[in-house]
Amino acid sequence: GGAGLCSHVISQSLQPDRPRKLVTKTAGEPALRYHKTVPQRLHSPSSILSSPPDKMDCGIFTSKTVLLLLSLIFWAAGAALAYVGAYVIKSYDNFDSFIQDKYTLVPAAIIIAISVVMFIFGLVGCCATIRESKVGLSFFFLIIVGMFAAEVAALVFSFIYQGKINADLERSMNEVFIKYDGQDPETKAVDYLQAQLQCCGVMNYTSWSNTTWFRSHNNTVPLSCCKNSTTQCTGRLDQPDLLNIQGCEAKLDRLLQDVLGYAMLVILAFAIIKFFGMLSVCVITCKSGSQRSGYQPLYA
Repeated sequence: GGAGLCSHVISQSLQPDRPRKLVTKTAGEPALRYHKTVPQRLHSPSSILSSPPDKMDCGIFTSKTVLLLLSLIFWAAGAALAYVGAYVIKSYDNFDSFIQDKYTLVPAAIIIAISVVMFIFGLVGCCATIRESKVGLSFFFLIIVGMFAAEVAALVFSFIYQGKINADLERSMNEVFIKYDGQDPETKAVDYLQAQLQCCGVMNYTSWSNTTWFRSHNNTVPLSCCKNSTTQCTGRLDQPDLLNIQGCEAKLDRLLQDVLGYAMLVILAFAIIKFFGMLSVCVITCKSGSQRSGYQPLYA
């Protein structure tokens, strides 16, 4: 036992001295504890959408969501605007004999052009948003700005032309109705107009009394003025119960105003959406730049 004790004392005395850390504390104060701080790993761009947003990336998450929805809306809007533009052109095409100003189709042409651009660049918006590509987002931003400007221009042009429809329409319709002879293409346009809108004459059915057709056909109006193409209708003015007595000018003006107003509402709605899209691109670009530089905002 004595030999073992001696060998243990000798082995301890031969070991080098270990540095010791002196910790001082005052009475009643707990001892200080130290721990190693592990830096937090920043979120990668691809994980922002897959993980729930926290306080640090809420702005980017919201902006990405807006831009992805905007990209999807671009495709849907492209289809909707193409339909609206085609409908406007078809509506004007049916009555082109009464509308001599071809600039009335400019809003519809702008709408169709915008729909094509939406189809093409909707995919660009999705890719640029998910990848957080600065170049892609910048390009997408320019696209949104261009579309926004085009839609505002179409909206302003529609407002300007909306007040000119009535004056131009009455003059051109009088010219076409006077030339009615029952054979030429303008005649077919008049018959189509009266049958579709269930109207007769420019101001009313008595407007036909000032035309060559009325005087050369025993004081009768075209059969397209008859209600529901009844066989008892002969086109005589003394049979008002069998005729559509309302004028075509007021009905056509109301139809064109409704079509143009519908197109203006659609353009305005998508212009507002693109405005928020531009704001979202700015948010993603700014916050992504601060994350890549290694600086994070401090929160209390």
